[in-house]
Amino acid sequence: MSKKTICFAVVAILLLAAALISMTTGSIKVGFLELIRGLINGDNENVNVVRDLRLPRIIVSLLTGAALAVSGVLLQAVMRNPLADAGVIGISSGAGVVSLTMVTIFPNLFFWMPFFSFLGGAFACLLVYSLSWSSGLHPIRLLLIGVAINATFTGLGQSFNYRGSYAVTSVNQAISSIFTMKTWEDVKIMGLYGSFGLLLALAVSSWCNTLALQDKTAGNLGFKVVRARLVISAIAVLLASVATAVGGLIAFVGLLVPHIARLLVGSDHRALIPFSILLGALLILTADTLGRTVLAPTEIPASIIMTVIGGPFLIFMLRKSDRAYGT
Repeated sequence: MSKKTICFAVVAILLLAAALISMTTGSIKVGFLELIRGLINGDNENVNVVRDLRLPRIIVSLLTGAALAVSGVLLQAVMRNPLADAGVIGISSGAGVVSLTMVTIFPNLFFWMPFFSFLGGAFACLLVYSLSWSSGLHPIRLLLIGVAINATFTGLGQSFNYRGSYAVTSVNQAISSIFTMKTWEDVKIMGLYGSFGLLLALAVSSWCNTLALQDKTAGNLGFKVVRARLVISAIAVLLASVATAVGGLIAFVGLLVPHIARLLVGSDHRALIPFSILLGALLILTADTLGRTVLAPTEIPASIIMTVIGGPFLIFMLRKSDRAYGT
């Protein structure tokens, strides 16, 4: 049995175990057999609460983690930069602030948040590309400009907290990084847009491999580099934006997961993308489960846990990048 197969099997088993633990632990505790019987018969009040409140939360966290992880993989392939992450370079915050602005101005368009998030993420991505480009995309320059754009959009988003309107408060709760009170409607939105984006990502995995070549070499092989970059970037923005619209602003997932995944299954995107789906889902589900159980009844948002983990990891990656590029 190959190393890749073992890694896929282990992560899949851990993901299943984490989902079962998350379903059965919390303020309402149910046994595994009780959970199964209650889901089948529908006559157990505790299981009904788990089904209506906890299960949508679990599914949203799984899809959010998968979407953010794969978004990071795609952005790193396009930018040839292991430091690229939607949460770090401003795509997620751009998605959040534009959707927040539009829904504040037009409250009746609340359910168009994923579309507005995509527009905001695409705008932020365009800013990062255009401002970072100077005879190529240097990894450190791209990261610094991305951090500046992220700070700008984050500040704009936070300024809405002081407007005092009910609509703004409601939207801020909707895009917060706490998965509390997620509903089956959120699952439907995340499942539709997120699954579509993940399928597209799997479909362009071979393009990601080709982008690892020099542009001139890929062009000589008949590969349309510019078109591929635009399409892959659009898929990455879609995944990050819908994850932000439904799951909230969570950074570092697209930085941590692809790096760990490459160590385990290699750089072939045909294996890297599906493995990142599993690993990203496992990471966010674990963070959310820990956040709601460790200090219960107080909750720690998954974004805070990811920031605590991701900050030191980003420092490590920056030091590694300094050595690699001689800066």
